[in-house]
Amino acid sequence: MQTVVLIYLCPVNQDFLINFGFFQTSVVELSAVLSGLVSVWLVKKENVWAFPIGGVSVLLSAYIYFKGNIYANAGINLFYFIMNIYGWYNWLRKTDGDKHIMITACSRKEMQFYVVLIIVIFFSLWYLLNKMPYNQYAVYDAFTSSLYVIAMWLMARKKIQHWPLWIIGDAVMIMLCIFLKWYFLGFQYLVYTVIASLGWMEWKYKVKGTQTY
Repeated sequence: MQTVVLIYLCPVNQDFLINFGFFQTSVVELSAVLSGLVSVWLVKKENVWAFPIGGVSVLLSAYIYFKGNIYANAGINLFYFIMNIYGWYNWLRKTDGDKHIMITACSRKEMQFYVVLIIVIFFSLWYLLNKMPYNQYAVYDAFTSSLYVIAMWLMARKKIQHWPLWIIGDAVMIMLCIFLKWYFLGFQYLVYTVIASLGWMEWKYKVKGTQTY
């Protein structure tokens, strides 16, 4: 419902354009970028407010991707919104001893399962996207979306392996956004990659020290 409201308020030809020198963006894109960056930084710091702020970012991003015919990423962002609600609940949930859940690592068996699941999601999305119009970016759309689905699930469960999945997907999205001239979104994914790399190192330290937020 909120995505429908966004589409109504921000039709394709009325995105409230903003010029930054030779770069051009819109209020929707800029808002998605800023809220997304804040959200990822808060995840790095293991701060539960990453989820409500991230929820705003993914709704705005869903609109942008849909408008650009990047259908899988549009749909995946709606999935992210649901996962942000779950992650918010899960990070606040108390476990035995009245403590919040800890950062943990997936076992080798779990990671093998998730790798297979990524492959299955990728080929399923690729097949579906190839049946849709304007599907010239289907392979990139399917690949990044399959990584992001699993990354979001692992992040909501505080599994450290979500970081490398974000990094790989973001590297691909940087190239796609530059090609589509979505410069601010491309910059967003570049910063995401840097923050994700720092977050990966910080969470590794917290796993060793068994620290919580």
